[in-house]
Amino acid sequence: MNERLTIIVVETDQARAAEIVEGLRLSGQHEIHVIVDDKGLAARIADCKPDIILIDISDPSRDVLEEIALAARPKEHPVAMFVDRSDAALTRAAIEAGVSAYVVDGLRADRIKPILDTAIARFNLFNRVRTELEATRAALEERKIIDRAKAILMKARGIDEEAAYALLRKTAMDQGKRIADIARQLVMAASLLR
Repeated sequence: MNERLTIIVVETDQARAAEIVEGLRLSGQHEIHVIVDDKGLAARIADCKPDIILIDISDPSRDVLEEIALAARPKEHPVAMFVDRSDAALTRAAIEAGVSAYVVDGLRADRIKPILDTAIARFNLFNRVRTELEATRAALEERKIIDRAKAILMKARGIDEEAAYALLRKTAMDQGKRIADIARQLVMAASLLR
């Protein structure tokens, strides 16, 4: 965490927020925004365009956790949440909501930098995995569409699978489109003719 970050601190206790800001300042020259009132939290977070969100809650309830998770949109930014007590259900809910770091035993200035580094690294890793999963799902879906299109061509033209694929590939090249797009059009047209 050597670069300058935009950090949002969500802390309702102003004295505690000042301690956290001081700890953050020791870890680097960051742009820090403190939110002490959780009303309109989502809009205020969006306005700041944060690199990371740090939430300090002494005794979170499931409702507060869900509200903050929705406002912080942990799938868009790394979120580090600090709580004073351990609760397995709340920990699970926080992780399922996408919180990058859920730290029990409160927040101390000497722990801020390594925890934020970990939250950012975990968030980036999760994003890479999510992106790869989406790409894999899309490729699998395209493969299914191409297989359906080949089956339609094989039945309609009385050709084998290799010839059906060659026909899809040639049509895609002639039209300057992807094979999956041609296959999708063929499957859609065939469904209209049934």
